[in-house]
Amino acid sequence: MIQMNMKQPLVLPAHRGNVAGDFFGKTLLMELVSSEVDAKTGLEKPRVTAFAHKTLREGHYEAEFKVPASFGPVGAVLLENEHHKEIFIREIKLVTGSDSSTAVTFGCNSWVHSKFDNPEKRIFFTLKSYLPSDTPKGLEDLRKKDLQALRGDGHGERKASERVYDYDVYNDLGDPDKNPAHQRPVLGGSKRYPYPRRCRTGRPRTRKDPEAEVRHGHNYVPRDEQFSEVKQLTFGATTLRSGLHALLPAIRPMLIKRELRFPHFPAIDDLYSDGIPLPAQTGLGAIRSIVPRVVKLVEDTTEHVLRFELPDMIERDRFSWFKDEEFARQTIAGLNPLCIQLLTEFPIRSKLDPEVYGPAESAITKEILEKHMSGGAAMTVEQALAAKRLFILDYHDVFLPYVHRVRELPDTTLYGSRTVFFLTDLGTLMPLAIELVRPKSPTQPQWKRVFTHGPDATDAWLWKLAKAHVVTHDTGYHQLVSHWLRTHCCVEPYIIAANRQLSRLHPVYRLLHPHFRYTMEINALAREALINADGIIEESFWPGRYAVELSSAAYGATWQFDTEALPNDLVKRGLAVRRDDGELELTIKDYPYAHDGLMVWNTIRQWAADYVNVYYKSDEAVAADPELKAFWDEVRNVGHGDKKDEPWWPVLDTRDSLAETLTTIMWVTSGHHSAVNFGQYHFGGYFPNRPTTIRKSMPVEEEAGRDEEMKKFLKQPETTLLDMLPTQMQAIRVMTTLDILSSHSPDEEYMGELAEPSWLEEPMVKAAFEKFGGRMKEIEGFIDECNNNPELRNRCGAGIVPYELLKPFSKPGVTGRGIPNSISI
Repeated sequence: MIQMNMKQPLVLPAHRGNVAGDFFGKTLLMELVSSEVDAKTGLEKPRVTAFAHKTLREGHYEAEFKVPASFGPVGAVLLENEHHKEIFIREIKLVTGSDSSTAVTFGCNSWVHSKFDNPEKRIFFTLKSYLPSDTPKGLEDLRKKDLQALRGDGHGERKASERVYDYDVYNDLGDPDKNPAHQRPVLGGSKRYPYPRRCRTGRPRTRKDPEAEVRHGHNYVPRDEQFSEVKQLTFGATTLRSGLHALLPAIRPMLIKRELRFPHFPAIDDLYSDGIPLPAQTGLGAIRSIVPRVVKLVEDTTEHVLRFELPDMIERDRFSWFKDEEFARQTIAGLNPLCIQLLTEFPIRSKLDPEVYGPAESAITKEILEKHMSGGAAMTVEQALAAKRLFILDYHDVFLPYVHRVRELPDTTLYGSRTVFFLTDLGTLMPLAIELVRPKSPTQPQWKRVFTHGPDATDAWLWKLAKAHVVTHDTGYHQLVSHWLRTHCCVEPYIIAANRQLSRLHPVYRLLHPHFRYTMEINALAREALINADGIIEESFWPGRYAVELSSAAYGATWQFDTEALPNDLVKRGLAVRRDDGELELTIKDYPYAHDGLMVWNTIRQWAADYVNVYYKSDEAVAADPELKAFWDEVRNVGHGDKKDEPWWPVLDTRDSLAETLTTIMWVTSGHHSAVNFGQYHFGGYFPNRPTTIRKSMPVEEEAGRDEEMKKFLKQPETTLLDMLPTQMQAIRVMTTLDILSSHSPDEEYMGELAEPSWLEEPMVKAAFEKFGGRMKEIEGFIDECNNNPELRNRCGAGIVPYELLKPFSKPGVTGRGIPNSISI
């Protein structure tokens, strides 16, 4: 007998044949497939079929089969859905005899299409994993057939019910038919705009741009990649399309009555205390249910207000965002701890063409740095370099080519920037100098100036304005590169390749599968509402229309698969060195992201190695695996095809190389993404701490007509800072978005928390996972100890927010902690 645990089918249309089928219980046709072939003929044994019928127990179907004694073990179940609507199957249990404890379980968790949409039967395999060479003979053809169905034929527009995985370039971010100004370059497939591939939708091209894809309806993702019902209720199309897009127009008329910018800092504080009263209108209650932390009901009334939660860092220390030590601390314990580098050469020089951009040498001189360095005794730059005590946040070469184009956009500006930090005796960083650079143009020479925290009021305020520019640069780079590009965007090709080339029976597929949950759906939503032309990123972040194009430039210049591994990334940036024993030694001992991240990385690495060694008994077995080879070849040559000729791609020919590669993918989808995502509201919710755009250039920039700006600055520097910061509308849009994107769903799945059914099927894998889960729980305690250690001044001290972004577990909501398995938001 077979029992099926499933969701109830959707309401069926009034169709005579279908109703009759339901009445007689013939709604799901099932076929059992033997793992064995006929010993005499070598052919597949005849399948055993039966119709499943509903039981009195809600959500369950049952079928009875007469199975010949010679049938052998059941290796797969084929399912034909006789309904006119799709149906979700959680699991299938094959019960032999009266003892259900011996049931063979087929883990499904999948939507099964109606036979009227697609006549091909769905294939569900046993929970036992097999390498291709170990596949039972009776399942070999089905293994190949299932993969072929997932690849499709590369033609036609994809339907929402389909499960086809295929590749395309990013040619659907603009909408030139709607507005010529919405045309955007195609990203991917060219030397000028290299980029990872996305999931192909097959939509037609626009009339005005034959290279651009029409943006109509929702972006296709394969059916099993879509959000669950719980996830749909807490995030997704409803939140971004309906919630945010209904909220902002509602408050726009009220904000227009005020100045575009905030008139003073108390007006910013009001967003967290009094809030902004919202007009009574239809749908406001629904918006409040989607963004409950933002839209609140005033006590004892029926009025709604837009009132934001005060981020923890501001609640602990209202002026922390203004301080040099917090500015520096956040480079290693903030939202973007991935960009600071060890300074190894001096003087600092640009690699850009001086004929195009102006002189290459930085204006940061030896004298400037030595004047501001301290560390118990005076040090020279040469001594500081040798002692590894100088670090740089370098946004010069990556941004300089965009400066003039960004400045043509309304109410925004840009510089290339360099910021140099000094490592103090206490293990904290101290900012020494900031250089802002405007490249030369046909009408103007290059402009550059170095700002330091000088001894007088004017220099001190110019320093604060320069810091605001640098933080804005870091915010844009974080969102577009550290976050979107390096996690969401670069992971999608792994997902597509895994589904096209690794069978559901493959142990590597089953290891990676939980790390891909919801990522394609969230990426599709990002293309609809976040990174598209005039989307939230373009409207609120300084690169504007060049936002995603800039991430393409960063991909071409900096992305390497091997340095997505945390240890390699730290070594590349000079933040760690490898000792003779192979262990890493951190250059900054109290580097919270690196310290906690390496604990998580090493735990994942051990889990991956234990898992790989269960299924691959030798290095030769790895090299001989055709599905694994096809998967990795497709990642390199298609999914990341613009980088296919790079020499750093790993070769999967040993168990160690496979474990390292899998660890890298698992780390990026879990720890890396968590570190750059779930602190977005904590650090950006008070937007002066991380402004997404700067609307005014420095008042001292040598440019015609700047005299009035300088007079205004000298008279009231705070007004100049407020003029530079985002407008009220920009700030509220970003703060609302960050609140949504920082939230954990109630159905979140955290690293080490839940084992996949196939892992529990294999005793050695089950034991390895239990060890992995136990270690993740231990990491929670280690992080708490560090956050309470007063010697670790980058994570413990007066008003300092403890670093918890890499604590493995979390409750739902905006918590600033928790490492989900996958990029699920």
